[in-house]
Amino acid sequence: MRTILVLGAGRSTQSLIDYLLHHAESENWHLTLADQNLVWAEQKLRGHHRGTAVALNAGDREARRALITGKFITVSMLPAFMHPEVASDCLDLGVHLATASYQSEALAKMSEAAKLKGLIFLNEIGVDPGIDHLSAMKLLDEVRSQGAELLGFESFTGGLLAPESPTNPWQYKFTWNPRNVVLAGAGGAVKFKQEGLYKFIPYHQLFRRTEFIDIPGYGRFEGYANRDSLQYRSVYGLDTIPTIYRGTLRRPGFCRAWDVFVKLGMTDDSYEMEGVAQMTHRSFVNAFLAYHEFNSLEIKLMHYLSIPQDDDLMEKLTWLDLFEDVPIGLDRGTPAQVLEHILSKKWTLGPLDTDMLVMWHKLTYRLHGTSYVLTSSLVVKGQGPEKTAMAHTVGLPLGMAVKRILTDQIKDRGTVIPITPEWYEPLLEELRDHGIVFHDVLRTLPN
Repeated sequence: MRTILVLGAGRSTQSLIDYLLHHAESENWHLTLADQNLVWAEQKLRGHHRGTAVALNAGDREARRALITGKFITVSMLPAFMHPEVASDCLDLGVHLATASYQSEALAKMSEAAKLKGLIFLNEIGVDPGIDHLSAMKLLDEVRSQGAELLGFESFTGGLLAPESPTNPWQYKFTWNPRNVVLAGAGGAVKFKQEGLYKFIPYHQLFRRTEFIDIPGYGRFEGYANRDSLQYRSVYGLDTIPTIYRGTLRRPGFCRAWDVFVKLGMTDDSYEMEGVAQMTHRSFVNAFLAYHEFNSLEIKLMHYLSIPQDDDLMEKLTWLDLFEDVPIGLDRGTPAQVLEHILSKKWTLGPLDTDMLVMWHKLTYRLHGTSYVLTSSLVVKGQGPEKTAMAHTVGLPLGMAVKRILTDQIKDRGTVIPITPEWYEPLLEELRDHGIVFHDVLRTLPN
């Protein structure tokens, strides 16, 4: 019997657990699910006789290593900063590892040691990163195999509300880690390449440098740049491509409104504010504006940021109760932490909400003297606040990849990400069986 350890029973694990347990009987597997909250772990297993729930403080190294010992593979769904510790344990104990997180420098440095032990440390096999790699590399390899000259590659992903959800002015709620949403773009250079020129966007301009994307059947979206679009040039074999751009999707108007928070300093995570315990939403906003003896908070904000009185941007801010004397409900926090807490009151999925995962690639190339644009789009809808599209598209490809490792179908060893045909061909085929399907449109460009 081959054994699996899953560390963490958070919001993105249900599809992963269900998939592995579905195959556990026929493949003779047993799954151990470890989480600090034993009740959560038990609920995720749904009483399956091939699963065991255990309580674990993942920071307890001895307890963690005791669970990893003897397992065939460990799947870490812990926060990304803990992956190197888990990877170090797996290396010592001779256990394969898989995560959905970005591959860190610390894990990359373990690659040769893992190879020597015949281990695979697989990263970036969720949705973004993950499905984006699988689908992008399939497109790129197919076009390259025809002898085409690649001119541009753009890729966007977004977790949003589906159109049938109750409306709100932002057309958005949290479907992933709220902290990552609040800190998006902060703390590093935003860079990409366009028409052969390197481009850099300072954080204070990031949400005003957007582009519109239309997806048939789902309308218009706007995209803003991810932190470093250049990091995948070599990975994707695009070192000489004139244009490469990776970004995040939102509905039109979101970025302009979010820019208010950036301009005010509400997304700053570098210092703790004084007096948070006594603050209301209104006084929190006021803390970032200059004193004025007569003008109201709303007037000060509109004057400071040159917002017209009838602008629908104010509707978005009002809907969040930012101008209400509602207690924040925190004892302490950075501006970013306080903002996240306020947003969570309105941006947590409710019982009538359905989320939607949207991915879009655009590949421009020249073949036999003719220029083409190939777009490829994916839309996946959730089944309510507990069975979200985001969690499904993270957990399912991870489960499929783990299955291939468990059944000895993968030759890769060392620290890897899923960018070769060995990964993308079978995984994309199986994802199609689960309704995760890309729709491609090819257009000829005028010469």
